[in-house]
Amino acid sequence: MAGSGTNRAIDAVWRIESAKVIASLARMLRDVGLAEELAQDALVAALETWPGDGVPDNPGAWLMATAKRRALDVLRRRKLLERKHEELAYELELDQELANRAAEAAQDDEIGDDLLRLVFTACHPVLSPEARVALTLKLLGGLTTDEIARAFLVPEPTIAQRIVRAKRTLAEARVPFEVPSGDALAARLASVLEVIYLVFNEGYSATAGDHWMRPQLCEEALRLGRVLAELAPREPEVHGLCALMEIQQSRVHARQGPGGEPILLLDQDRGRWDPLLIGRGLAALARAEALGGALGRYALQGAIASCHARATTAEDTDWQRIAALYDALAQIAPSPVVELNRAVAVGMAFGPASGLALVDALADEPTLEGYHLLASVRGDLLAKLGRHGEARAEFQRAASLTRNARERELMLERAARSARNAA
Repeated sequence: MAGSGTNRAIDAVWRIESAKVIASLARMLRDVGLAEELAQDALVAALETWPGDGVPDNPGAWLMATAKRRALDVLRRRKLLERKHEELAYELELDQELANRAAEAAQDDEIGDDLLRLVFTACHPVLSPEARVALTLKLLGGLTTDEIARAFLVPEPTIAQRIVRAKRTLAEARVPFEVPSGDALAARLASVLEVIYLVFNEGYSATAGDHWMRPQLCEEALRLGRVLAELAPREPEVHGLCALMEIQQSRVHARQGPGGEPILLLDQDRGRWDPLLIGRGLAALARAEALGGALGRYALQGAIASCHARATTAEDTDWQRIAALYDALAQIAPSPVVELNRAVAVGMAFGPASGLALVDALADEPTLEGYHLLASVRGDLLAKLGRHGEARAEFQRAASLTRNARERELMLERAARSARNAA
């Protein structure tokens, strides 16, 4: 039992500390792949040592020191200059001592810089979005390849191959281990935020499988967002994305019934929304707004989420403001999906006929061909207009297009209800 408890402790420590260790090693070695290998070596050493010796008082420092020793060995084998040896050895001594608060604070600052570099490296645009997601969850989330594969319902060898190729691509492209500056920062930050947003969305509304949500992915994206907000406090879009995720996450317990069945937003018990997460989300949105300038795509979505969070009941929702916010979002980040969401808001604010006109205008949009939510939204608007036979057909179409079992059940249930209303 003791060994099992120690292994659980090691797993918990690894989840918390692995990104810091990898980031620090990547700065030393300028090689993300090698940094991860040496961090894994330190984990193996912990698994071999801690069950007998006990978990150290400062397990993170132990992992860092052990990994850096291995990095020093690698650098020595590369025959680096003696001066570099001395500098790295001195850095290692500082890490091991942790003798005073000043040294700890300095180390925290350095680790923060290293983590930010690792975030920008793992999310580099030279990688495909799928590769960025997998590498970020592996390096910054401490998730195993198997965990990532299970979360995205992808075979483990596929995820392993993506990660290996991603590290090879970074090495071959000689991507620098640094935080970009100047004009490059905005583009690179957008890539980082996109990865976190993709991870959260897949957790919040799973595209496939037997579960409507995958909470682990939501929690991981939220953790990454919070870390990024601490590392880049002057970036309003970082706080905007945090606001969006915090508020969305506040609804998690109200989004499913006892059997895991989906509960749509307007039908949720708002007493089950988490007020702490709502408060964090509204505070993050306030920070984004306080930094000045026009709101970006994530801050605007955070503002839309805040309209729902502030409404005590579904009937109190300020749909006209939501429609206006979607208008603004469509101006800066136009896409068919934004237009579909805008149609929903317009339908709620100005009547289902107005919303249906906007949805019908999207009927020939190539990127929405086969998109189940287009049929679902159209079915909902038709049902509100009393056109139940047409609504039934749309819900059946949505059910045939979704790859998520829970969502399919919901669409078929709504189709059956429309059929009863049409009779």
